[in-house]
Formats: sequence, structure tokens, C-alpha cells
Amino acid sequence: MRDTAPAMNDQNSTSSESTWRCTVCGFLHRGERPPRGCPRCGSPTPEFLPAGERTWLTYDGEPFDVLLVNGSTHRAHNTSYMVDIAERELESRGVSYRRFNLSEYTIDHCWCCYSVKAEYCTYPCRNSQDDMPAFHQMLATAKAVIVASPINWNNMSARLKDFLDRTTCMQNLFHLDRPGLTDGKVIGILISGHEDGAIKTALDISLVFEQMGYILAPFGIAFRTHGSQYNSGTDAEFFRNDEMIKNDVRGVVSNVVELMLLDLESRLKGRLVPVSE
Repeated sequence: MRDTAPAMNDQNSTSSESTWRCTVCGFLHRGERPPRGCPRCGSPTPEFLPAGERTWLTYDGEPFDVLLVNGSTHRAHNTSYMVDIAERELESRGVSYRRFNLSEYTIDHCWCCYSVKAEYCTYPCRNSQDDMPAFHQMLATAKAVIVASPINWNNMSARLKDFLDRTTCMQNLFHLDRPGLTDGKVIGILISGHEDGAIKTALDISLVFEQMGYILAPFGIAFRTHGSQYNSGTDAEFFRNDEMIKNDVRGVVSNVVELMLLDLESRLKGRLVPVSE
């Protein structure tokens, strides 16, 4: 059972009060507006969303160009800032996109069906009881993906790792001699962090997509770190005042779009030889 703010209860609530959920730790707060920061995990107010009844994500089938994924545990912090810049650049270029903050969705751990028997790892995924099947459909539809992640212990976030683990059913299509759904699509990667590990994190992410046939855009990785000599509480101000972040993110987005416009996915269809682990 998740914690709630101790001073709040239904008997004392008014019609104007709502329940707010911290998307980081799940803390529930009752009031007219979210609290000034989460009392349990310390996350700032923008991490709170109205706590409505949960329904699974669905995809409406409408085509679009770029799937923009914020893989951070925080939906409104430093990694999100990079995604904000990417979003504005896509809008300025008139490119259709859909943005998702993974912390707002439910993505279960991979069941690792493949380790039992290769044929058990199928598409659609056997686990249809979370939000990942809709993401599978959008990965198959979008011409390109731009993924953003913080650096957690010299690697991607745990949320993003779960997301990528769950793409195994798409990658396994090649092993089952079935037509792939992602070969020839484009990938761009954005990394933010307090200190070391940006390149390793980006390469770990790119390898997963490469194994699904994605093409990393030229100059398709942007990263920025502040430094271990600074308190992490100063990172947000640093990032938002740093012109290098803005220029590099815009550059990655532009490079992804330029490669996407070449329509390599269609031009390479049936011509690629899947070599995937």
C-alpha cells in the first residue's frame, strides 16, 4: 500500500481537492494542488500528476515520424530538458512526433521467454498487461526514434533498460525468419548526467537499436555532464544556461531528420542481411 500525506484524509477533504501521485516513488498527496516537492523521495512538484484510474496505453494507428522517449525516472528534470529542446526542434521543422516520459507508464520486466525457448519470444509480446504493446506498435510505425537517458552508475536508467529489454520480441523476429519491423529506421541518442559515463551509456543504448536494424544518425549522439566537483543540486541551473546543450541537441535532431528524409527504411527493404545476436 502506497503512503499518503499523513495530514490528509477523505473525511476532511473538499470537492476541490484531488489526489496527486509522484511519478518517481508513487507517493500520494491529497489537496487542491500537488505538494511543494515530494516528502518521500524529494522530487520537485512537476513530478506529480493527478492520480486517476489506470488504463493501459493504446496506439491509435495514425502514422507519425519520430518517437521521442524520455527514459529518465524524472519526467521533468535534466534529461527532460534535453527532450524539451528536441521537441521544439521537431516542431520548428514540421516533423510529426509523439513524446513519452517513461515514468508515467507501466512497463514490466521482460519475462525472458527466449531463455526458455526461442519460439516463445514472439511478437506481439506475450505480456499484454502493461503499456509496452502500444510502444511496440509505435516503434514499428515511427520512422525514427530519439531516446534520452540520464547516467545511472555509468549506464542507462533502469526504466529505459526495462523498455529496451521488452523490445526483444521485435529483435527476435529475425531469428524466427519472420520479416523485421524496425530494420532501416533511424536512431538518435541524448544523454545527461552529473559526471562520468555518457559515452558508455550512449553506446549501450545504440547497440540495442543496432541489433534491431536501426541506423545511428551521423553525429547522432549528444551528451552533457556537469561534474562531480559540483553539488548535483546545481545541475539543473547549469544545463538550462548552457548553450552547448541546446546546440548539440538541435544538431542531433536535425541529423536524425535529414537521415530519415532519405527514406532508407524503404530503400533498404529486403536488401539487408540480419546479423543479430
